[in-house]
Amino acid sequence: MKIVKTFLGCLSLAAMVSCGNATQSVDNETTNDTVMAEGSNAVIENIMARRSIRQYKSDAVSREVLDQIMECGINAPNGQNRQSWEVRVVDNPQVMSEINATLDAAYPDMPNVSSCFRGAPVMVFIARDLGYDFSAYDCGLMAENMMLSAQSLGVGSICLGSPVRFINDNPQCAPILERLGFSEGYQFCLCVGLGYANEAPEAKPRDKAKVKYVE
Repeated sequence: MKIVKTFLGCLSLAAMVSCGNATQSVDNETTNDTVMAEGSNAVIENIMARRSIRQYKSDAVSREVLDQIMECGINAPNGQNRQSWEVRVVDNPQVMSEINATLDAAYPDMPNVSSCFRGAPVMVFIARDLGYDFSAYDCGLMAENMMLSAQSLGVGSICLGSPVRFINDNPQCAPILERLGFSEGYQFCLCVGLGYANEAPEAKPRDKAKVKYVE
């Protein structure tokens, strides 16, 4: 039901935008007032409900669901439609175990360093095109699309930066990058963990004062 609600919400939003651009027949102010009065907007609800998950169930995420998440990811906004990213999805426990073992061996003074992956059963490794200045931003936008679409499908997620430092900064982790097989000219820059949540964390406060309108 939640997936259907989100899908219908997205369709409604797309329809309003499309009709408004094509014929100007939609009164934006009236439409927005109606949505606020009804107190229901599937897209906004999905955004506000998402949390970073650090404890996961062992249940596998199906390739069908992962395909939907990846499709949403690569349809994110990106500069000049350069699609300046490469994505490697690891959902095979054996492959992830090998990556963990290589990482732990590379950092003998940091016990269980592989816990940086937070035990997510699916790890999405993202690399950026070094030939495009804004590729890092494109990768971030793609990751956000992945995480929000995952939320709408009942899949938890977390965006991770520490594995990037550990892997990129230590030559002993080169076998991990070789296994991922990014193309020449691409640099590993971001991880997204996916899986079914085994926790329900509360939202942390946000500082609205950081947002100001310039008059």
